[in-house]
Amino acid sequence: MKSYAEQQSVENLVKPQKRKFVMMPILDGYIMKEFLTVFFILMFAFTLLFIIMDVYTQISDFLDNNASVTQTVRYFALKLPGNIRFILPITILLGCMYTLANFGRHREITAMRASGISLSRCGVPLFFVALLVMFANFYLNEELVPSSSLEASDLLNSITKPGLVAHQNARLQYHSGDKLRSWYFGQFNDDGFQERVKLKIFERIPETKSSFVLKKVIEAKKTRYVEDIGWEFYDAEIREYVPGGLPSEMMPAETNPLIIASDEVPDTPDIIVKSIVQPDALSSYEIYHLLKDNPFMAHNLKNIYKTLFYHRLAFPWACFICAILALPLAARNERSGIFTSIAIAVGLAVFYQVFDEILMLAGKNGLIPPVVAGVLPTALFFLYGLHLIRKAG
Repeated sequence: MKSYAEQQSVENLVKPQKRKFVMMPILDGYIMKEFLTVFFILMFAFTLLFIIMDVYTQISDFLDNNASVTQTVRYFALKLPGNIRFILPITILLGCMYTLANFGRHREITAMRASGISLSRCGVPLFFVALLVMFANFYLNEELVPSSSLEASDLLNSITKPGLVAHQNARLQYHSGDKLRSWYFGQFNDDGFQERVKLKIFERIPETKSSFVLKKVIEAKKTRYVEDIGWEFYDAEIREYVPGGLPSEMMPAETNPLIIASDEVPDTPDIIVKSIVQPDALSSYEIYHLLKDNPFMAHNLKNIYKTLFYHRLAFPWACFICAILALPLAARNERSGIFTSIAIAVGLAVFYQVFDEILMLAGKNGLIPPVVAGVLPTALFFLYGLHLIRKAG
């Protein structure tokens, strides 16, 4: 006959332990150490793989044009931030899947859950690291990738197509988004004076929304933009156009310089120069202000910028979502082994990338709203990950 104390002890062993969400430094440290080891190995491997791919595809451009070793190394170094932002999510996913699958192979996940630790609590160290990586990806997207990509492109052009940048700035044309101004620059400089400038100012016909008539033409040997004042035109000539009448002759401006206020001509050198830069080379902050400062931007161009803007905000979250997805998927395939987990991780990464690219293309072409194109893939994977974790317990 067992005593009451012995019976209670047996019952405590048999009944499941209550789930707990408490601080467990030893367990958290162990999980984080195992994951970070795999994470840094994968980061090194993927980074090296991308470098090899870049070198293989573009080294001939540098060899054929007798580029120096310094230029070559600098170019591939500038390409790294753009590669790393794509490497981070797949590295998180593979690292989490491998780590958890390895725990499953040694029945460590089973032991954790049997001791009353929920699956989501097991993943707290992984979520913490994934959150830090997500913020790092935000920083890459906003600070390093746009500037390094633009610098890498300019460096490659300076080697393979000498004088291309100067040629682009010579005879530069810019048409405002509201279609009320057209600029022609004989030589455009990012700072200071612009040379041999011609500005056409239009006005919208009141009865229509899409018809315009020429209002005036200003030609000047030099111009410059002054903050809070506007454009200064030096040695300027003006031709006025009267609706229904003949245009006036080209007349010298009454003042030198001729000042046109920002209210009449809100274009700035920064807006103009960004119009010839590829959208991918702009940060989200720059894209936001480009959209804000150009409310009448052409619809097709606005779709491109908006889609890219929303995608820039959503994509870094993929790092955190990969950790959420990995936890229940690895636990579900605990008995299948590490290679099954890796195969699932790779399949998910490929599917997400293809789905993301399809929606991005549809958004840029105006087939779906830009916010849907930029956010939907990440949002769906996030909801799917939460569903799996809730189901797994």
